[in-house]
Amino acid sequence: MTEVLSATHAFTGTERGLVPQASIAYANGLITEVSTGTATGSQTNHLVIPALVNAHDHARPSMTSFGASGMPLESWILRSAFGTPPDAYLAAAVSLARSARAGCGGAMIHYTRPSGKLPIVDEAIAIARAARDVGIRIAFALAVRDQNPLVYGDSADVLSALSDENRATIQDLFIRPSPTPAEYLNRVEAIHTAIAGPTIDVQYGPAGVQWCSPALLEAIAERSAATGRRVHMHLLETIYQRQWADRAFPGGVVRYLKDIGLLSKRLTVAHCIHARPDELDMIAESGATIVTNFSSNLHLHSGFPPIADAHRRGCKVAIGIDGVALDEDDDAIREMRLVQMAHGGLGFERTWSRAEFLSLAVRNGRRSIGAPGTGTLAVGEAADFVVLDIGQLDRDAIMPVDSIDLLFARGNSSCVREVIVDGRTIYRKGKLTGVDLDAMESEIRAMYRANVPQFKALAQAWKPLEGALAYWFRHQGCC
Repeated sequence: MTEVLSATHAFTGTERGLVPQASIAYANGLITEVSTGTATGSQTNHLVIPALVNAHDHARPSMTSFGASGMPLESWILRSAFGTPPDAYLAAAVSLARSARAGCGGAMIHYTRPSGKLPIVDEAIAIARAARDVGIRIAFALAVRDQNPLVYGDSADVLSALSDENRATIQDLFIRPSPTPAEYLNRVEAIHTAIAGPTIDVQYGPAGVQWCSPALLEAIAERSAATGRRVHMHLLETIYQRQWADRAFPGGVVRYLKDIGLLSKRLTVAHCIHARPDELDMIAESGATIVTNFSSNLHLHSGFPPIADAHRRGCKVAIGIDGVALDEDDDAIREMRLVQMAHGGLGFERTWSRAEFLSLAVRNGRRSIGAPGTGTLAVGEAADFVVLDIGQLDRDAIMPVDSIDLLFARGNSSCVREVIVDGRTIYRKGKLTGVDLDAMESEIRAMYRANVPQFKALAQAWKPLEGALAYWFRHQGCC
């Protein structure tokens, strides 16, 4: 059955740009017609845009509630153990539902912290079910690491600074056997068999070069090339990772990724905060995608990425929330605005127009998660779009103002009225249609509170561990 959506304006993301009095017809998950001068009815000033993409995330609730605030990534990661999901389905469903209500039609789940309560394939099945219930497209990449569990080097100095009791706690939590490259590749194949489909793309997920041995990275590169499967990983997120990479790869860490065949159009790298110009050139040449995560970088004191320079050099740039939006509310619209404001240019010089930025963020985001099409509102493209109440943002209504300018000046998730993905309405008038977010949040909060006693030993060991980590990175980690 064909459905028709009408709006005062539609941003098509094509050469047609902003179309007035637009009607969009869609059926069987595809757009069948985009016409102008035919909108009907509503007194509210609605704008339709392509659905946004949260191109780097981990499907976890807010970490500040677990005391992980204002600390660098290197301690934040260990602190995140307090937030180990008590239920894989609920944690993913809450995260994805928050993204959906903010206008996201797709999201990357770089799955770094399994619950441990299910075999990993079953856990992936639960997450896939959460995505289907919410109605959002996902890419699922099982994260893997086989080295440097505490610091970027020998953990002995950190462990030796702890008491026997605290050392045992930390070793039990973080020093665990890692899968062999073959075992990891087999797990990904099993997950692909179990969950891959039209709205779910399974990818490889090396956690980062500093956490993965050359043997593991090279095995993933070889299998990716053979299968065409995409790869999603972190790269050069912090100053300590930059220092480690320069020691470990004196010929250049990005050049190493190129040499082993991992740097390709199949690769998405998150952050790249400390990438150098020559490395950005190699990334651009390869066709790989960079996902920038502005608010996460601020929260974790990771630095200010060279995104404008990356764009000028030809890098494909997408936007991710990384589980740590500015207000920890998964507001993809605000995140998009922050990136555009931060990197959009100085004075009269512009990196991109706002319309160009919206188009590239959607296009590159979809590409990175394996979603079909470019995200434009055009015949034959996927019926993935968002209805925004621009009248709400034009609160003064003094004179005509460009709808895209209003979106980038004042937009946030509160102006989202409807989200349609694959032709299915997944959010309308303040409510998700497939899940009850309020009930799920209440349930998972209760489960997290009940879990707190399980981490009593980690709470006791935290201060000594945090001090030992800080000392290592300030002194040994930089030499």
